[in-house]
Amino acid sequence: MDSLALTFSSGWASGVNAYLVVLVLGLGSRIGGVDDVPDVLARWDVLAVAGFLYAFEFVADKIPLIDSTWDAISTVIRPTAGAVIGVLLAGDADSLDQALNAAVGGGTALVSHVIKAGGRLAINSSPEPVTNVTASVVEDLVVLALVAFAIRHPVAAASITAVLLLVGLGVLVLAIKVIRRGWRRFRARRERRIVDTT
Repeated sequence: MDSLALTFSSGWASGVNAYLVVLVLGLGSRIGGVDDVPDVLARWDVLAVAGFLYAFEFVADKIPLIDSTWDAISTVIRPTAGAVIGVLLAGDADSLDQALNAAVGGGTALVSHVIKAGGRLAINSSPEPVTNVTASVVEDLVVLALVAFAIRHPVAAASITAVLLLVGLGVLVLAIKVIRRGWRRFRARRERRIVDTT
């Protein structure tokens, strides 16, 4: 149960920033003495690569056009990372447990990635940089705090993750409705102008 709860939380976090999840889990195992995290995530070479990729994403996430492009590329990377982390967290469990953890990790990562990418696409359309930078920093802080908390309290963190997932879906649905309404108004105005000029 703890493995599945940790997979759910780390899957959600992987959909937002997979490299930070690997860093937090790996450092939690290496420095924090956490036994539930697989040794492979605590290897220095894995931590170095995750650190480099996190540093790249940290910068890319702050630049609107690059952020949206990186989110599009990460549509494959983040859910895959969530699934792989899920399999690793299942440990030496039988293949059914590994398959379940992979499905939960990958599925949750995909949903949270879609929420993040959709929200950031809306934010990135704004010309001012403050909102984009703030959203990026808040995302990283939430991922860091949630995964660090999940290592010690996986079930409580999974409950928080479920709330975050539901709120994110609600906000995304609301944003889509607002965008559709705005688009309809824009088209109606444009059609009126075309009729008026003819």
